[in-house]
Amino acid sequence: MRLLTYVAKKKGSAPRVGAMKDAEHLVDLKFDDMISLIEGGSKSLALVKKALSGKSKAIPLKSVRVLAPIPRPRKNVFCVGWNYVEHFEEGAKMRVGPVQELPAHPTFFSKQPLAVTGPYERIPLHAGVTEKVDWEVELGVIIGRAGTNIKEADAMKHVFGYTVINDVSARDAQRRHGQQWFKGKSLDGHCPMGPWIVTADKVPSWWDLHVVTRVNGVVKQDSNTRHMYFKIPRIIAELSAGLTLEPGDIISTGTPAGVGHARTPPEFLKKGDVLETEIAGIGLLKNPVG
Repeated sequence: MRLLTYVAKKKGSAPRVGAMKDAEHLVDLKFDDMISLIEGGSKSLALVKKALSGKSKAIPLKSVRVLAPIPRPRKNVFCVGWNYVEHFEEGAKMRVGPVQELPAHPTFFSKQPLAVTGPYERIPLHAGVTEKVDWEVELGVIIGRAGTNIKEADAMKHVFGYTVINDVSARDAQRRHGQQWFKGKSLDGHCPMGPWIVTADKVPSWWDLHVVTRVNGVVKQDSNTRHMYFKIPRIIAELSAGLTLEPGDIISTGTPAGVGHARTPPEFLKKGDVLETEIAGIGLLKNPVG
């Protein structure tokens, strides 16, 4: 099932939760928000199936504005750094100091909630704050069941579904603030997400998904989730160690090679660009830049 948050184009309309009936239509669901649906677990999914199979009115997708599936997360988005070997290696060429080895444990950072934006919304360049805005396609994991100290063998039981994320990054802000990632990754509007959550039962091969970034139609990143260094069960197990994961928490699982700052010469997003972020079987983001 593909679950989304949307708003009618009529001014002043409140966000609604829906499910895609087919490629061009959705049905409205009776939930307050996406997190409420996720918290309901199997009971919620049974209600969604009933709505999709019944006589609920089909709403044309083109008649609504699609938001991020969780427009305002309760927590920061959890992110994994250096999780594709080729991306680690291209980044190593840019780093100063001793040669770094591949990490023995996942590297975590986060993006603040106001970084989250919709699948078709404008990505702000924040002129005067950054001049080096970069792209990073990532598979997003949505937690469905709460847990702390989750065992790797049990981790996938805690996954509700998947979404597409671009970990848009202000590279100069990263460097300006001691090379730490939080500030450079957390500018408002720098986490486009969506266009929906695909429930885990519809993504049997999360370890074999084609991931692509295009800028103005030109492919910049082209890889597959099979190249993740730390797989999703390991990520969940390590992240949840002494840290409770809750329904609606979002984990962005890292990006492959092809980011702009590691290119020769470096490339960054500019006003008028169109950033496309796509994961096969999950969805496509199409964000204007400026």
